[in-house]
Amino acid sequence: MSETRFLDGLGGIPAADWDALVPDGNPFVSHAFLSGMEAKGCLREDYGWRPYHLGIFEHDRLVAAAPTYLKGNSHGEFVFDWSWASAWERAGGNYYPKLLVASPYSPVPGPRLLVRDGLDAEVLRNQLTAALVDEADRLGLSSIHANFLADADLDAFDDRWLARADYQFHWHNHGYADFDDFLGALTSKKRKNIRQERAHAHASGLTLEMRGGDEFSDAEWRQIHALYELTFDMKGNHAALTARFFQYLGRTLGSNVQVALARDTHDIVAMALFLRGGDALYGRYWGASVEVSGLHFELCYYRGIDYAIRHGIERFEPGAQGEHKLARGFLPTLTHSRHYIAHEGFRRAVADALAHEASHREAYREELMAHSPYAAR
Repeated sequence: MSETRFLDGLGGIPAADWDALVPDGNPFVSHAFLSGMEAKGCLREDYGWRPYHLGIFEHDRLVAAAPTYLKGNSHGEFVFDWSWASAWERAGGNYYPKLLVASPYSPVPGPRLLVRDGLDAEVLRNQLTAALVDEADRLGLSSIHANFLADADLDAFDDRWLARADYQFHWHNHGYADFDDFLGALTSKKRKNIRQERAHAHASGLTLEMRGGDEFSDAEWRQIHALYELTFDMKGNHAALTARFFQYLGRTLGSNVQVALARDTHDIVAMALFLRGGDALYGRYWGASVEVSGLHFELCYYRGIDYAIRHGIERFEPGAQGEHKLARGFLPTLTHSRHYIAHEGFRRAVADALAHEASHREAYREELMAHSPYAAR
């Protein structure tokens, strides 16, 4: 017999039990990452986040789970539904709270329906999505949103769920021997531009390096976090992740956290933070207190590509958005989300909007690929 529970945090779940359900080592749904966000002040109800994780237990053993949150707004999700919320509230409904299945503040595709590999994996995924719908209906919620899903999750979402897709830009390692070998796959114009950008960064007089998270002192982590915070402040946004969380990541994940940084003598003046898991490298946070030509591209993209080549990593995902990534070797890659809308009339309206959105998506990809940076071979 199985039992379904919704949990107000991961503190009571052993890390080994949760992580045994993560099939590909994806760090963004690991117990360390999610529980760290809860414990280190990143997820607060006044920010719109309330942990409400779904677990299925057999004889008190966790056999399936989904990282789930009751959301009081749509901040930090990266699959934007602001227009849906506005329309529903103009019609007199309450769009919030809603249920969200995701990794907070992390537009990273990966598993969201966590199960062990085996004959019952499909059954358990179906049980998870059914439990989500039952709970949303029981609570009278407007909707459920499952963002940046892994391909293995998709079949568990039946026709009650609306499909949405978008593109990110990912880099793939085709067995390159080194960075120059990668450059050799590009058109001559793109190859020349990248070399010029790297030369500008290296001529800045700054010391450039890439180090593992366990190599930094707490004082250095505070410098790194201050740069992350400064970037958000400059854009008028709120930096939700705390300095305690950055330090915790470095201590807990060790070399699976990588930081590309620039130093002016002893001070860290620019940084790009990466996480590594399974066969992928993920670029996440950038910050700088100086303006140097080419430095952003060097730290955020070229250092990551170089690291992936040297360590035999299959792909590099540098984050959401950014068509400028195309010219630097990153190609459009489809991402998936699923959305349950409780009200039938509202569901039809959202479905119409998504159909209109999808009609433009493939044309957009074809336009992008017409400007591929790779030389024809």
